[in-house]
Amino acid sequence: MFTVRRWWERYGSQFILIGIVLGVALFIRQTQGALIFELYAHAIRPFQTGPPPDEKWREGEVERLEGQLTALEKQNEELKKLLDYKEEQQLESISARIIGRSVDHWWQQIILDQGSNEGVKEGYVVTSPGGLVGRVIKVTPHTSRVLLISDPTSRVGAKLSRNNYMGYIRGGTKGTATMVFYEKVPNVKKGDQVVTSPASQLFPPGIHIGVVESVHLQQNPAPEVEIKLTAPIEFLEWVTIHPHTTKY
Repeated sequence: MFTVRRWWERYGSQFILIGIVLGVALFIRQTQGALIFELYAHAIRPFQTGPPPDEKWREGEVERLEGQLTALEKQNEELKKLLDYKEEQQLESISARIIGRSVDHWWQQIILDQGSNEGVKEGYVVTSPGGLVGRVIKVTPHTSRVLLISDPTSRVGAKLSRNNYMGYIRGGTKGTATMVFYEKVPNVKKGDQVVTSPASQLFPPGIHIGVVESVHLQQNPAPEVEIKLTAPIEFLEWVTIHPHTTKY
C-alpha cells in the first residue's frame, strides 16, 4: 500500500496529464477538429475588418451573375441589330457567329460557325449592320473562313455614291483601307460615301463600305483616298452571310 501511494505521489500527476492529452486528442479526432476551428474563428473575429467568408462568397457570386447579365444584354443587342439589318436587306441570308480569330491576323480573316451543312458556299458575301465585312473563301461542313476587306490582299470594286467615280479598294490596317481611282482627276472630297461598284466581280453593287477620311490626288501611279470602314470589324461578334454568284 505504501509502495502504491509513493508511486502515485511521484507519477500520478503525469498519469493524469497523459490521460487528459489522450482524451483531448481522441475528441479532436472524433470531431475532426471542429472545436479548434470554432475557437480559432472566435478568437480572430475581433481582428477581422472585412465581411465574413460566406458574405464574400455571396458578393463574388453576385458580381459573377452581374457580369453574365451584362454579356447577355450585349449579345441580345447585337442580335437585335442583326435582325433589324436583315429585314432592311430583304435578302436570303444566314446569320453566323464569329468563333475563330487569330491575334496575329486580326484584320485579315475570321472563322464563322456556319458551313456547307447550313448552305454556305465559297464566294458568298459577308456583311454586318455597318456594311461590307468580306467574302467566304473556304467552307467546311460546319464552319466557313472569311477574307476581310481590311486584309491587304483583298480587292473590292468600289465607287463614290455622290458621283459614281470608280476604283478599287485594298485593305489597310486597323479598320482603314485605300481606294485607288481609275480616273486621273476624280471629283472626291472628305466625307464622301463609298459603296461596292456595279463592275465588281466579287460583290453585288451598292453595299456600303466606308467614308473618305483623307484625299491624296497627287499619289502615283493613281490618285488615292483613305477610307474609314464603317463595319465594326475590330469588334464583330455576329455577321450575315448572303448568297452571291461570282461573275467571270
